[in-house]
Amino acid sequence: MVNVVWAEEGGLAANDRGLAYGDGLFETIRMQGQRGALLGRHQRRLLADAERLGITVTHDALSRACQLAAERYAPGFGEKSDAHSGTDGWLGQGGWVLKLILSRGPGGRGYRPDSNSRPQLLISAGPLPPLPPATGVVADIARQRLTVNPQLAGMKTLNRLEQVMAARELTDGVFELIMRDHNDCLVEGTRTNLLVKTTAGWITPPATALAVDGVMRQWVLDCLRRRGEPVLERSLGLADLRVPACEGLYLLSSVLGVVPVYQLADAHLPVTGGLATICDLLTTLE
Repeated sequence: MVNVVWAEEGGLAANDRGLAYGDGLFETIRMQGQRGALLGRHQRRLLADAERLGITVTHDALSRACQLAAERYAPGFGEKSDAHSGTDGWLGQGGWVLKLILSRGPGGRGYRPDSNSRPQLLISAGPLPPLPPATGVVADIARQRLTVNPQLAGMKTLNRLEQVMAARELTDGVFELIMRDHNDCLVEGTRTNLLVKTTAGWITPPATALAVDGVMRQWVLDCLRRRGEPVLERSLGLADLRVPACEGLYLLSSVLGVVPVYQLADAHLPVTGGLATICDLLTTLE
């Protein structure tokens, strides 16, 4: 049985394995009132990855915790208009972010988990961050490289130190940094997944190469395939972003949605709004 901890009522114990070893997972969910975008997918990913780590949590317990969190926090994020936001027009209208941190729980010294540890689910809420403009953003290439352990590929674990180091390189005016692996392949952003539109179809790095296989990425690929559009999961290089073969680079985030990139380093890229229209997060509220 998972123990629910409300962040505003206290944190995790000092001997919690999530704090000591990063032994756990997290999800950040975009909420609109008491409903969450891609909520079911977030829950299924957390459950599947918890099973991979050997952390026991049931669907009913997780679903009930999310329901209680929505009832608890949604009233604190009321309706307000923001006509000058420069975004898609609904910034701040009941939007907020739900964060779930699942830890294996308290344990003694040493890396070996205690079979009697009780999982802890730390729940918190925060305001929706400013959404990027539909005209696109500036991105750059991070110097920090990304290493993906095949046994942990795709999981949103609590250990995100490589992303932290890369994010330290951010400068004013740059929205996101794209990380490469040690073979110079483009893998993902510090907080986003990558999708490229080319004259031959859509390209995205394979899930096995990702540190985080985002639920937004999974949903967008499903949407494109249902429309009959060609989608290829393969290694992605800078050569794939050369115009005219490249028709657009998109950053995918379950909080920010579809974010087009109009400039990567010194190169300018084409921007269209079609993908954001097809894959509107507001259509996935549950």
